[in-house]
Amino acid sequence: MFCWQVAYAPNYLCKEQRITTIAEIAASGYDVIPAAVPGNFEIDMMKAGKLEDIYYSTNTLKAQELENLHLWYFTKVEIEDVDSLLHFDGIDTIADIYVNGVLVKSVDNMFLGYDVYPDWKQGENELVVHIKPVCIEARKYRIPASSNAPKYNGGSLYVRKAAHMYTWDIMPRIISAGIWKEVSIQPSKKNQIHDVYFVTNHIDLENKTAELRFFIDLDAEGDFMKDYSYTVEGVCGENKFAFSEQLWHTQQQKFFTVENAQFWWPRNAGEQNLYDTKISLYYQGELCDTYSLKLGIRTMKLERTDVTDTNGSGEFCFRVNGKKIFVLGSNWVPLDALHSNDINRLEQALDLVEDIGCNMLRCWGGNVYESDRFFELCDEKGILIWQDFAMGCAVYPQEEQFAKMLEEEAVYQIKRLRNHACLALWAGDNEGDLCYMEWGRFRRDPNKNILTRRVLAQAVETHDYARDYLPSSPYVSQAAFDMNIDLSGVVADVLPEDHLWGPRDYFKGEYYKKAFCHFASETGYHGFPSPESLHKFLKNPEQIFREDGHPTDEYLVHASSSELDVHSDYAYRIRLAHNQVVTLFGEASEELSEFVRQSQISQAEAKKYFIERFRVAKWKRTGIIWWNILDGWPQVSDAVVDYYFTKKLAYHYIKRSQEPVCLMFDEPTENYLSLMGVNDLSEDADVSYTVTDVLSGKKVLDGITHLRADSAQKIGEMQIAEGEKVFYLITWERDGKTYKNHYFTNIIDIDYTSYMQALKQCGMDEFEGF
Repeated sequence: MFCWQVAYAPNYLCKEQRITTIAEIAASGYDVIPAAVPGNFEIDMMKAGKLEDIYYSTNTLKAQELENLHLWYFTKVEIEDVDSLLHFDGIDTIADIYVNGVLVKSVDNMFLGYDVYPDWKQGENELVVHIKPVCIEARKYRIPASSNAPKYNGGSLYVRKAAHMYTWDIMPRIISAGIWKEVSIQPSKKNQIHDVYFVTNHIDLENKTAELRFFIDLDAEGDFMKDYSYTVEGVCGENKFAFSEQLWHTQQQKFFTVENAQFWWPRNAGEQNLYDTKISLYYQGELCDTYSLKLGIRTMKLERTDVTDTNGSGEFCFRVNGKKIFVLGSNWVPLDALHSNDINRLEQALDLVEDIGCNMLRCWGGNVYESDRFFELCDEKGILIWQDFAMGCAVYPQEEQFAKMLEEEAVYQIKRLRNHACLALWAGDNEGDLCYMEWGRFRRDPNKNILTRRVLAQAVETHDYARDYLPSSPYVSQAAFDMNIDLSGVVADVLPEDHLWGPRDYFKGEYYKKAFCHFASETGYHGFPSPESLHKFLKNPEQIFREDGHPTDEYLVHASSSELDVHSDYAYRIRLAHNQVVTLFGEASEELSEFVRQSQISQAEAKKYFIERFRVAKWKRTGIIWWNILDGWPQVSDAVVDYYFTKKLAYHYIKRSQEPVCLMFDEPTENYLSLMGVNDLSEDADVSYTVTDVLSGKKVLDGITHLRADSAQKIGEMQIAEGEKVFYLITWERDGKTYKNHYFTNIIDIDYTSYMQALKQCGMDEFEGF
């Protein structure tokens, strides 16, 4: 329908001009290139040969030279029905929309969809979208002194745009702009279903019944509501429900019961039953609109306390249909720095999540809100979603003007997503409480944050009251704040849910060993991508450090540094990854392929430890969401799959450690290792097992055991020698299939050659891209 082009010009040339038509664009003499919609203008410029690959070498820094560009997307469209509406799923970010030279709407939020009602002409019409340079537009807002953010991100505070685009420690500074989602012409209806909401009020698992509430919100043109009625029909396999009602107002509710209900469960807990549900609206007996969705019948609850202690007296646990769910999850970060490409990477990324054994994703607050397709797939796969609102690592303006912008966005996203069975939790932001409390170096009470305590809390209560809301992650309640603690030191002894980053030194060091929380919603460890991948985005990947010991410019940039200053905020990351290798092996190889193997082993062992540490303590601990499954651009990072979908070694280690029925060793006590059996399934499991010293071939432990459903239990014990460094292979059989895991004792300052030999002998030499 549309054939788009885009014109562009720097702010200093055009800031006084008002260009509203295609003729005015042509007369301006500005550069014009073909444009893709959905798209980002940088992709168009690269295709047109106007911009080098901004993911290659240090080219990413050139994106900063484009931050002053005005863009005019334009096209012509044939209109038959002049009452049609123009719909934008998403515009990035501040823009004016013109139809036939007339301003029809101004927009300022990347996260909103927009309906526009132009005065169309029959036949050909012109459409021009003027997108303004957001960094310059942001200067129109005065940020109050009480706000704070990392130095690169100040311009993001008053602009509703993905925060990571301004620079993050995992993403580059590519501010970007464009019509990043679909544009469509849709019929305008006077009588239509605006929105619906289903809530599962009560379930009876034994008798297979469920009581639900249905709410409908519609537009009606007729004089009398008695002329309107609706029907609801739901089908899941052989089970059906149906009801109909006359309408008495444009918003109406109905309670109904489903017999022989087919319940929705997260993966490993049961089936992902979804009802194909259709709502039909009638006016004077004639069908005038329909609304379809997939409905999962389930209850969802987060049980949590404000504080905890080392005795485990607190709680942070998800329940689905009354059943506790132990969470094995990953943080979901940007699929791509250029978000129009997200949808092209989505299904492959979710296949990885499913394959590696996750049952939850935390949609991190520095990102965009994910697409409808993302949530549909998570419904189908049984992957729970923790959804942050789009704020992160900052104190956003505590002003009513910003509060209204955020409220509009929150209501839009809540209504869009609230009928998805997979959606488990709304969270106010990412690390906003910690930022409010201490990052300004003046202790403040985060419970005074009007955005997370009032605006977002009220939006969730008003529009999705049946789903839990967490004000921040991690959340510092009034009780926690009043304990007058220094959160930077003892946060894990107080908060039941926490981000376990710490010094990122030895992964079994004091911080990681002693930190206690019931639920870790962030934790990670670095691993270099494969040599094959490094060669795709670096000119000289073999040289990691300069002669003065600092990272080369290429490695600085691909550790998400926005400048070539070796003392800049994120310049530490390459040396950090190198030091982690030195800690594990005593020294780091100077040969690239061998060093990358060492780095990937270091990451794999660290993440394996983090996950297993939580699993062996089930239900004292209730879940871990590690950082993270997939890179959103080529870099050195915590991701276990790089931007090119090449898996790091950690992917395979995590997959084994996240098996629903898994055997693993707890950390030794007085030179005794406890073999633990963890069962996340809803039924008991019988397993036979063997533990072998890989290099000697000696069997050191074996047996047959019965693992209770949804439990972790000690099934064996073995003594180890003081200071020994041995690679043990754990194998077990269940239902005719063989599984394996491993454990390395005293895993610090170990011999790389011996480790590699053991890895190969037990078939775990699973490096890719070498």
